[in-house]
Amino acid sequence: MPKPKDINPQPPITKENIQLKQPQTVAGGLPAITSAVKHAFREMDAQQSIKTLFQVNQMDGFDCPGCAWPDPDDRRSVLGEYCENGAKAIAEEATKKRVTPEFFQQYTVAELSQYSDFWLGKQGRITQPMVLQTGQTKYEPISWESAFQLIAKHLNELNNPNEAIFYTSGRTSNEAAFLYQLFVRQFGTNNLPDCSNMCHESSGVALSETVGIGKGSVKLEDFYVADLIIIQGQNPGTNHPRMLSALQQAKRNGAKIITINPLPEAGLLRFKNPQELSGFVGSGTQLTDLFLPVKINGDVALLKGIMKILWDEEQAKDDIFDKEFIKNKTVGFEEFIADLKEQDIVKLAKACGISVREMEQAADLIMQSKNIIICWAMGITQHKNGVENIREIVNLLLLKGSIGKAGAGTCPVRGHSNVQGDRTMGIWEKPKAAFLEKLAQVFDFEPPSAHGYNTVEAIQAMADNKAKVFIAMGGNFLSATPDTELTAEALQNCDLTVQISTKLNRSHLLHGKTALILPCLGRSEKDIQKSGEQFVSVENSMGVVHQSRGKLPPASPHLRSEPDIVAALAMATLGTRSKVDWQALVDNYDLIRDKIEQVIAGFDNYNERVRKKGGFYLPNGAREGQFNTLSKKAHFTVNQVVTHQLSAGEYLMMTIRSHDQFNTTIYGLDDRYRGIYNGRRVVMMNEQDMQKASFKKGDFVNLYSHYEGKKRVAACFMVVPYPIPRQCVATYFPEANVLVPLHLKAHKSDTPASKSVVVRMELCG
Repeated sequence: MPKPKDINPQPPITKENIQLKQPQTVAGGLPAITSAVKHAFREMDAQQSIKTLFQVNQMDGFDCPGCAWPDPDDRRSVLGEYCENGAKAIAEEATKKRVTPEFFQQYTVAELSQYSDFWLGKQGRITQPMVLQTGQTKYEPISWESAFQLIAKHLNELNNPNEAIFYTSGRTSNEAAFLYQLFVRQFGTNNLPDCSNMCHESSGVALSETVGIGKGSVKLEDFYVADLIIIQGQNPGTNHPRMLSALQQAKRNGAKIITINPLPEAGLLRFKNPQELSGFVGSGTQLTDLFLPVKINGDVALLKGIMKILWDEEQAKDDIFDKEFIKNKTVGFEEFIADLKEQDIVKLAKACGISVREMEQAADLIMQSKNIIICWAMGITQHKNGVENIREIVNLLLLKGSIGKAGAGTCPVRGHSNVQGDRTMGIWEKPKAAFLEKLAQVFDFEPPSAHGYNTVEAIQAMADNKAKVFIAMGGNFLSATPDTELTAEALQNCDLTVQISTKLNRSHLLHGKTALILPCLGRSEKDIQKSGEQFVSVENSMGVVHQSRGKLPPASPHLRSEPDIVAALAMATLGTRSKVDWQALVDNYDLIRDKIEQVIAGFDNYNERVRKKGGFYLPNGAREGQFNTLSKKAHFTVNQVVTHQLSAGEYLMMTIRSHDQFNTTIYGLDDRYRGIYNGRRVVMMNEQDMQKASFKKGDFVNLYSHYEGKKRVAACFMVVPYPIPRQCVATYFPEANVLVPLHLKAHKSDTPASKSVVVRMELCG
């Protein structure tokens, strides 16, 4: 079998011919349309492109496999309820290109690993199950039945069920996720890590502690009646472009917007709506009223500074805080204020890089506002203090009574289309006792109660030879996780790795002694089972559960749906040990939904309600002002200011997406909004820092991180001057994931701290 050194876990390291232009200051408009059309027509013919895109996010169509931004409850745009990056996601899935067994015969795995992630993804849809047997160098076809028997053999020969790890991507439907966790728990383990562990786990922990539910509290219509929207550590122009339409409408209705982010992003400065005439002429809509370019991970210091100003004003005017809400609905206010009084505003300003005057401007906007929404994403969660960051956000909302009413509340913006639904369905390594009790009652078995591995723990377990089988329901585990070299070695320690996928990715190339690729249907494709055509359901960022019905013919007659794959795997592995009629469930997905209704609260009359246009909202106590904490009240918390003590030549690095990618899927090599073209190995750096380090625009550098005595290297990154705070730098993932130590993670949530990695740089040869 090839050793790790023969197979490249990182994308090829080359000095790319990168072209630099001025960053853009407006998002959307004609360039967004042009880009969407170009990508669609490149992968599909014109007729299929138009027909497919008009079905995306429609009430009788299929849910975009991209982000989890909600669709309007009442009406959907007749021009198309999708964005530029949504069109790219659909084009990637509906492509006419195919990865056949003949393709796999052309390349060894080692040869494929020398290609870029972009090239791998562009080869097309995988058409048949493939196996890489122990000692072989090329994948070969395998029948579905043989694949299931091979997996069952490996699983049933383990010393105990906890030697298997079952990973889940946020693309998976409610129906597939529910069956998956049921199979895994009947097998005997809670080893159910998922992509939530790497993104919004910090949000779930912090919100559960403070307001009693690990989800956001707002609806889409709340944006239209908000007085103030604060967008923190988030770049919606690239990561959630349809959010820009909601922000545009909010501005037209009189809302103000504060943006808090280390980088100025085009999508938060100005927006041209491609579905309006103003999207083609004029200057578009200015979105941000106040931009605060905070230092990386300076958010707690900034929020404390703003709230200290608010406290001082409250002492003078006695009308800034919502005292009735604080008295009746919260606990911990006295301790919070005692800490706030001790803060030095000048020191806070230095810690966050925002002047006292700018803090006062933010405080003025907050004082004028009764209904406040705060949105955030990975720029807040992926730090050692990610949980504390979000608890401090909640503190500000509680001071203003801005939760549990229209136009106000928490809004963690999820990055994948059903990542929130997966958790609702039970994809969690730390299941609650009430959920397990229901599962036991409905399916007549004793679920395991011991907590399983989260993502970080799963990697360590494989590295330590404590886990021998790894199965991934979607995703690109290697490229999504931190510490790339260690993760690659961990996967190669396994006896068997299984990837349930639609397209080729790097996780197929860093594999166990035996490896399987099981190709599944995409979100856009028709799913025909014994009882007829099926639909699946998903949950968006705001807790709406709705149906998704594929419209395209499958890319290959050999594809199977994710529920079908899970059911077949369960039958092969569990046999008579399971009393579940797996075949009946997969023959008719209504039966799966009936079982979900029996197990999970909020899904009453599931099959009836999910068939209604727009779906239905799940219960959300915080949305109603009911806080399901132990005290039955919302909690103020005391959170420490984090200061990164950087030595000369050290920088705090955050990993980010380019505009031409979604998570680990690379659509192209251009980051149009940031003015970076034809390459991805770049490090964005403050010009004053460049001068001090004697770096010039276009120089190539190697980046180094040191943690727990280990040196990690990411080679050949072009230096790009960019308006980013001093001693802060930004790079793209997955290229820079190699620098993120596995155990550099958030307290309580274990989310990898990919946004606060201390690095050094040297010119590369």
